[in-house]
Amino acid sequence: MKVSRRSFLKTASATAILPNIITSHTWANKPSETINIGFIGVGKQSSGHLNFFLGQKDCRVVSVAEVAKVRLDDAINRVAKKYGANHDCKATVDFRNTLSDKRVDAVVIGTPDHWHAIPSIMAAEAKKDVYCEKPLTVTIRAALETLKAARKNEIVYQVGSQQRTEFGGHFRKAVECIRNGRIGKVTKIKIGVGAPGIPCDLPTEKKPEGIDWDMWLGPAPMREFNSILCPTNIHGHFPQWRRYREYAGGKLSDMGAHHYDIAKWAMDIDETGPVKIIPPKTGINGLKMIYADGLEIIHQSTKDPFNDVIFYGDEGTLYVDRRGITANPKSAASSPFNSKDWRLPHIGPSHRRNWIDCIRSRKRPVADVSFGAHTSILCSLANHGYQLRREMNWDPQKYEFPGDKEANALIDRPGRGQWKLA
Repeated sequence: MKVSRRSFLKTASATAILPNIITSHTWANKPSETINIGFIGVGKQSSGHLNFFLGQKDCRVVSVAEVAKVRLDDAINRVAKKYGANHDCKATVDFRNTLSDKRVDAVVIGTPDHWHAIPSIMAAEAKKDVYCEKPLTVTIRAALETLKAARKNEIVYQVGSQQRTEFGGHFRKAVECIRNGRIGKVTKIKIGVGAPGIPCDLPTEKKPEGIDWDMWLGPAPMREFNSILCPTNIHGHFPQWRRYREYAGGKLSDMGAHHYDIAKWAMDIDETGPVKIIPPKTGINGLKMIYADGLEIIHQSTKDPFNDVIFYGDEGTLYVDRRGITANPKSAASSPFNSKDWRLPHIGPSHRRNWIDCIRSRKRPVADVSFGAHTSILCSLANHGYQLRREMNWDPQKYEFPGDKEANALIDRPGRGQWKLA
């Protein structure tokens, strides 16, 4: 992981778009073999992933890493309930033990966002395929390094942007409508998600036994324990570390990783970025990102029930969220597609299953690491705009703010102790 930002930027653009077939693995020649999976983090979201993969006949969970003993024990108990007392699933606090386990073919990363990049890069270097929750990373540099490692090591890397596959197909249909010109040329898109990240100001609490707090922090700055960041039980809620800049990007990144992803997919701009970021002077709404062709993507949360992604074209408007899709005129969404229309390829019954299928075929998954990296970068750019409160220019080929030292300082973070990208 000792890679300088300068040396990486020389290859970043070249590694983003590569052939659709990944050639380094033998799974395509052994379709009947079981895929052994390791888990890194088993909180609220990853707990659901664990249930899913325990239910897949062609997969077996063989390792679980988790910093909270109560959640680690619970995960192992669920494995034992499925496989029996002789399950041979290894339990560990340190994810490196999962990555060094030669039985593990692929890993599911469900940690807080600040812990996505380093395990991803280490997994790639160990030639293990990866399913990682969204957003891909907290920083732009981390997104680029993760992409580079995945490409260099030719792994199948799926990001958990499951709106590309699930939720009734509403988002897939929206993409097809936009790509087929149902509302004409789209010049503006509104993304209705929450606030950007804020500095963490939570008070210190006494750390209970059974939590490796130093490992939870990892590359993040040292601070004392707080249970809002790391719950002490088997929790059924999404912990609010996601609000804080040190660990995530606020609701803007948390849900923006879904909705910005759909916007750029629909516009066929999955592997590029804007050229200008224009934040509001105050408030937590209204930031604009402008693309070279004039397209505006606006962060604007409203009370409109269809506000998650709104496309504005010169012939109409299209609204989509997880409940459905509608348009003005209505026919833009309701009219059936014909044989000449552009359609997305069939990808299987679920997002996680698409990853398993691609592990076997060595094809790129529907939410490939490059798409996730560029969505993550988009969320970071928006957060940086709100943080600096001024207009910024962005070079989407060089991945930098030209001549802007203050903004460029936000691209990377120093890490902590042994947990550094360089």
